[in-house]
Amino acid sequence: MTVREIRIFGDPVLKTVSDPVVDIDDRVRGLIEDLLDSVKVPGRAGVAASQIGVNLRAFSYNVDGEVGYIINPVLVEVSGEPELVDEGCLSVPDLWFKTSRHPFARATGIDLDGNPVEVAGTGVLAQALQHETDHLDGLLYLDRLDKPTRREAMRQVREAPWF
Repeated sequence: MTVREIRIFGDPVLKTVSDPVVDIDDRVRGLIEDLLDSVKVPGRAGVAASQIGVNLRAFSYNVDGEVGYIINPVLVEVSGEPELVDEGCLSVPDLWFKTSRHPFARATGIDLDGNPVEVAGTGVLAQALQHETDHLDGLLYLDRLDKPTRREAMRQVREAPWF
């Protein structure tokens, strides 16, 4: 089991748009194994490849006992009126802020065999699909906060012991 270290706010990889996976080789198979191992740690709903320092479009999720992954995910649908939900991030430890997320999301991509996959859901799964796709686009949930909340969030980041 390889639980990889999570990159923390300030690491440039977290603000970099991830490259698509072109070839499914041993490196990618190892990445998916590490993503799955890393997301199984209690309290984790998702881990993006960029959060473990790999600039490739892939993430794992662990919501309500369902553990999986998507390679080259595309958020193809979000629906419902956006809601403010409590959101945190492994890359911004111990800080939670109300973040606007759609209550339904659907993502498509491929698995390790190159077969199409689709993951869709509401609640925490919808939030995780949006959050992890954001990571692969170089965004943190802090980037989605309204201006006053973001100002407060950045103050708390600067005061955090890990910063």
